[in-house]
Amino acid sequence: MASKSATSFDAVLFMLAGTSNMTGATVTNPVDVIKTRLQLDNELRCHTSAQRKYQGFLRGIGRIIAEEGFRGLYKGWSASMLREGSYSTIRLGAYEPLKSKLGATDPAHTPLWKKILAGATSGAIGSALANPTDLIKVRLQAQGKLSPQESVRYTGVVSAFREILQTEGVRGLWTGCTPTVCRAMILTATQIPTYDHMKHTLLNHQLMEEGVPLHIVSSMVAGLMCAITTSPVDTIKTRIMNQHKIGGKGLKYNSPLDAARQCLKAEGLKGLYKGFIPNWMRIGPHTIVTFFIFEQLRSIVGIRPV
Repeated sequence: MASKSATSFDAVLFMLAGTSNMTGATVTNPVDVIKTRLQLDNELRCHTSAQRKYQGFLRGIGRIIAEEGFRGLYKGWSASMLREGSYSTIRLGAYEPLKSKLGATDPAHTPLWKKILAGATSGAIGSALANPTDLIKVRLQAQGKLSPQESVRYTGVVSAFREILQTEGVRGLWTGCTPTVCRAMILTATQIPTYDHMKHTLLNHQLMEEGVPLHIVSSMVAGLMCAITTSPVDTIKTRIMNQHKIGGKGLKYNSPLDAARQCLKAEGLKGLYKGFIPNWMRIGPHTIVTFFIFEQLRSIVGIRPV
């Protein structure tokens, strides 16, 4: 009976994790689109603002709206929902069960290393399984206004899956898996443990009480830390996933390390932090919305707070 009850609890936890992450992704999809465009803008060229198509966050959004309409800001949304419903459901839903497996029985006094290890593990598993959805999302979001000589790369999620399978094979769906898993491990090992640790530090020192203000403050700190730690690998992931291939080989990069080396050589350290502001503006609100809804849903179904 205990085993059955634990399984039922985990299933509810996964469902709540998926719902909260999908809501967060819907709210922040426009920022995700401009982040992707900025990361690819002026790729492997010396940075000068005059050469860039999307000159910063606000101008970039304005250009997308002018050229593609408001719908352009929601490119890749369906793929994003598939991604959040798989990858993020696993990484957030599996965090607490994994933490318990590591012997964390007291949420208020769990060592930070156990939180980081649980987060990195759940992030790695979720991202490895859901890599195809992340790949499709990046490629759909990267499609901007086409010139008369260009043709649409993909018309939608189904079209993208079909095209990639036909031209790149099943392995093609796992393009960029290495940087994706690295990013997910860093992100989840930063985001959820930071939220968890910050929240209980504030509670233990009686600086704040359990409730919405505490959830928002903890989420804001977690979002900032995520943006700082994940931006370089996120840029590499985006470029690896978006590059065209011939015979299963990328035309620009041989590996994530090669992509990082070329980026540093051509664009300097700044190149790895392209799109940092929108990355932060996406992860910050995404984290706040996700954990706010996650905590509220837990309260509704009678599960104790994180």
